Amino acid sequence: MEKIKNGIIKLLGENARYTAKQMADMLGEKEETVTMLMNELESSGVIVKYAAIINADAMQDSKVKALIEVKVAPQKLNGFDAYAEQLIHFPEVQSLYLMSGGFDLAVFVEGKDITDIARFVSEKLSIIDGIVGVQTHFILKKYKIEGQITKLPEKNKRQMFQA
Repeated sequence: MEKIKNGIIKLLGENARYTAKQMADMLGEKEETVTMLMNELESSGVIVKYAAIINADAMQDSKVKALIEVKVAPQKLNGFDAYAEQLIHFPEVQSLYLMSGGFDLAVFVEGKDITDIARFVSEKLSIIDGIVGVQTHFILKKYKIEGQITKLPEKNKRQMFQA
């Protein structure tokens, strides 16, 4: 059963729009078995959400996205989890990860403009007790999202000439 579950996970990672029947055909299993295992994966929290990968650049989406690296002083008994618990509830926070390296948390945020992100950092993030440093990186262009290439880089169109 684990082999089938892993097959389902792999297929859904490639295309979340596959039906149970399509996956059953690809895995050589019965549709009922695949449906039952998908339900198990959902109820156990392995499958958290089915989502489309959106290339906002192609839609001329004006929202601004940023990665904010956050350095914290771990809280006694709670470590980093207490900070995560606070941050996950901000609507600007799209993703949050505990990291190794120079910063502790990677916070991916979204706002309507740069000022919106700046306001989030200054009015919400920096006032949390125990945050000792932040570094904000604005996302300028997306070449690949969740393993999917968004658009191949254009070839250099400059004319070469010699002097």
